[in-house]
Amino acid sequence: MKKHKVSKTIQEINQKIKSGDVVVVTAEEIIDIVKNDGPVEAARQVDVVTTGTFAPMCSSGAFINFGHSTPTIKASKVWLNKVPAYAGVAAVDCYIGATEVVEDDPLNKVHPGEFNYGGGHVIQDLVAGKQVHLKASAYGTDCYPNRLVEKDVTLRTLPQATLCSPRNGYQNYNCAVNLTNKTIYTYMGALKPKAGNANYCSAGQLSPLFNDPYYKTIGLGTRIFLGGGEGYVTWHGTQHKPSIKRTKKGIPLTPAGTLWVMGDLKQMSSKWLVGVGIQGYGCSLAVGLGIPIPLLNEEIAQYTAISDEEIFTQIIDYGNDYPKGISRSYGKVSYAELKSGSIKLNDQEVATVPLSSVVRAGEIADILKKKISQGKFMIGEPQFTLPRS
Repeated sequence: MKKHKVSKTIQEINQKIKSGDVVVVTAEEIIDIVKNDGPVEAARQVDVVTTGTFAPMCSSGAFINFGHSTPTIKASKVWLNKVPAYAGVAAVDCYIGATEVVEDDPLNKVHPGEFNYGGGHVIQDLVAGKQVHLKASAYGTDCYPNRLVEKDVTLRTLPQATLCSPRNGYQNYNCAVNLTNKTIYTYMGALKPKAGNANYCSAGQLSPLFNDPYYKTIGLGTRIFLGGGEGYVTWHGTQHKPSIKRTKKGIPLTPAGTLWVMGDLKQMSSKWLVGVGIQGYGCSLAVGLGIPIPLLNEEIAQYTAISDEEIFTQIIDYGNDYPKGISRSYGKVSYAELKSGSIKLNDQEVATVPLSSVVRAGEIADILKKKISQGKFMIGEPQFTLPRS
């Protein structure tokens, strides 16, 4: 086993945070430090690197306990602002998914649909302090005789509300184009015919799992920035696929690791949880996520020094191949190229469109940096790290 020249523990770093001696930089700032001083010296100098991402995360939602009525009720159906929530949890618990659409939405009957309101918007309204109308119906039992409850609730009046995202922080994602002759509407946005645009969704060098590609510091119990509050990694996310082709620096060339994350919705902010309507596709929720990476050794320092020029993804046709389940790449492209505003595809100049906000991602990394430097955010030690194969 390789012996590291620098070796720190999370407990030692947390002690530095408590004493005010911690050195924190963002995932963008560490690039030049490692380039100029090398990974060993960078690991000696710096204790924590902060990351961030802000983008639509369809696999998001919230568990909500709305409190018992008088007489009591065992809800079998629940609506929040006319958006259906799943009631098969317990008497007055429900789960509202970000992609659930308001009941009277015309959907794609008039194509492309607008999808102006759904579960993600309900979650944003709650964290913004707005009133949300709750309706719960039931079949009635001896212990829960009530058959209907309607009331206005706010996040403050709800007994509990927990953001729960079964898949978040995707480690890399496709660059989407449309090679057919008509415009299509996808979860990657509107795609013009004949590769009229190329859409992508990652903060690149700021994104959490690019800075710890083998999940050496991230796992069950990792404390994170989530939706403007604090949250935790509670499991690997759905569609977690670590065993795929990677570059020599560990960066996956296709979608790979994901995170299951949770946090107290009452701590969160409507700036960092934003309901999204994707034309012709449906509803979603843009989620602010940031993870501090403790620099335990020079190996981890080297990982965090990854730059957009070294991170690649695949160009995928969403017009024909993707909906038919055909696995085919039309080329490899770096995030530096994507962020430049255009890429080359078959000698054609194609404009690129980000679904992920790099500006917001940078802001999250800065917020985490400030909180840790001020002793207001400790590093959570994972009980075990994410599966790597």
